[in-house]
Amino acid sequence: MAAKALSFDVGDYVVYPKHGVGRVIELQSQKIAGIDLELYVLRFEKERMTLRVPTNKAESVGMRKLSSDKTLGEALETLKGKPKVKRTMWSRRAQEYEAKINSGDLVSIAEVTRDLFRADDQPEQSYSERQIFEAASSRLARELAAMEEVDEATALKKILRILNEAAPKYAKLAVD
Repeated sequence: MAAKALSFDVGDYVVYPKHGVGRVIELQSQKIAGIDLELYVLRFEKERMTLRVPTNKAESVGMRKLSSDKTLGEALETLKGKPKVKRTMWSRRAQEYEAKINSGDLVSIAEVTRDLFRADDQPEQSYSERQIFEAASSRLARELAAMEEVDEATALKKILRILNEAAPKYAKLAVD
């Protein structure tokens, strides 16, 4: 059996890798197929979704507390870095981006956000690039918002400000 199950309390913000930031709204005991189960009831406001996760499975599905300040700092620093654009087929890159987003790792999500960001003076994105960028930036913004106790729109503005400040540095390099 697992060493020690992760412990979350009602009211805690948690990160569920495939869905992002949610809040523990209840601890439930249910009997399912004759087995007593303890469940975390998570609420994801943005998706209007409720998820029940067995307490003994929380760790194995990758559920975690909000990132540390250090990890948040690394993620915000990542946004300032040079975008890495691979020259592989878009379908392959899209799969890699989705995997990074669904990993729940804040720094990986910041990498996707940085790599797919387009400043106003840069070429237009394809629809699918825009969709993945919005998924990554939204996921990043929700965790930032929960950590800094602001709303998601304020957190997203902060992310876009960082990206826009860094973009001119790298746009010049691309032209040279």
